[in-house]
Amino acid sequence: MRAAGGGDVRTWRLIRSFPVAVQVLLVNQLGVNTGFYLLIPYLSGYLGHDLGMSAAVVGIVLGVRNLSQQGLFLLGGSAADRLGARGVIVAGCALRAVGFGLFAFGPSVPVLVLASVLSGLAGALFNPAVRAYLAQEAGDRRAEAFSLFNIFANTGALLGPLLGSALVAVGFQLSAVVAALIFAGLTVAQVVVLPVRRVERPATSVLGDWRAVLGDRRFFAFTAALTGMFALQNQLYLVLPMEAARLTGSSAPVAVIFLVSTAATLALQVRITQRYQRRWSRGRSIAVGMAVMGAAFAVTALAAVLVPAPNAGDGAGATALRLLPVLVTAFGLAVGLMLAQPFVNELIPSFGRETLSGTYFGVFYLASGLVAAGGNALIGWAMDAAPWLPSALCVLIGLASAAAVILLERKGILDPDGPGRCRGSRTGADGCHNESKTRSSEPECRSPAATS
Repeated sequence: MRAAGGGDVRTWRLIRSFPVAVQVLLVNQLGVNTGFYLLIPYLSGYLGHDLGMSAAVVGIVLGVRNLSQQGLFLLGGSAADRLGARGVIVAGCALRAVGFGLFAFGPSVPVLVLASVLSGLAGALFNPAVRAYLAQEAGDRRAEAFSLFNIFANTGALLGPLLGSALVAVGFQLSAVVAALIFAGLTVAQVVVLPVRRVERPATSVLGDWRAVLGDRRFFAFTAALTGMFALQNQLYLVLPMEAARLTGSSAPVAVIFLVSTAATLALQVRITQRYQRRWSRGRSIAVGMAVMGAAFAVTALAAVLVPAPNAGDGAGATALRLLPVLVTAFGLAVGLMLAQPFVNELIPSFGRETLSGTYFGVFYLASGLVAAGGNALIGWAMDAAPWLPSALCVLIGLASAAAVILLERKGILDPDGPGRCRGSRTGADGCHNESKTRSSEPECRSPAATS
């Protein structure tokens, strides 16, 4: 028996077992990714082909959007902590509705740049906020909640391009209008359905919060070890499509890569999370996941050396065989991500006090985005050096991250209840929960900035 949306009964029951707020956030992420991916993949073609802009101008418009999002994650996370995640999520969805609407009705460069800024700022607002809200609402079931989050996000990432390809055939403006309407609908839905949570007035300043998070050496080590996860995940859009085109002589099979990745996530995410959260420690799950992600690229590295260039007379069967190494890598990448990512997101807010969860997510994804950008530049250079080198670099990234995680676990840094973890519900002037200090069964709470 199968439940609606392609998931099995286990997934459907898991969704129903969470409170309404979590269910709303899951649907929100489905809509966010659907609206984003039905528009953004076609934006460069619209700017360059339909509007006749130069490659430099196209690069500026796209770069401004990326910079606005990646560079402002920290601000978005702090806003979620201080103003409440719900309001920041609503503001982010509303800003993206406006930004995508401007793409439809503003063909001039200044308007397009403004649309890019608003769209990027929107992502910087709701990305850390929705994760912080989800972590708070899920309680001790964070790993399961984030596994469902991955399912809904991947489904949106698959539906978006499919819907976008149909809409862009009519016109890019229609795609932009539909995307804007999706985000407008999400804005209304969050206002109506998402519960309001009271936010206590913080006792510390924004700069004090940033110093606490950036000075948390345990979290800094964790972030440095796991930035490779985002860098490898991004290769679904760089290395794998390039390798598929090289092996088959066509870019048409690229859609199959995303289909394999999404189908694997829908079928296996909940099963993997539920199985290994009971059998393995968080650190072991993350380390094995990173190792699997990296090792998956060994297949495309070997294919780059062993598989000859395609011939014009190759039939469908030969093309499918040539694409097989890329699909195996895509499947391995998805499995490793399914194993690691829910536990990574579970651990991020556990390093400090609960009222800083948005800031912790903001810092983590800011660092991950910067590393991913640098990684893409390095991998792009490697593509010109040798066809096997990009995949080989991905293998090294995955194995290095896995080794770093193993080292952190051995040092006890991945224990959410270990040294430096603040407990309780009240926040004192020192930025930590004071209630824990009255409990003889728990260690005295210390400021995250002072822990190792």
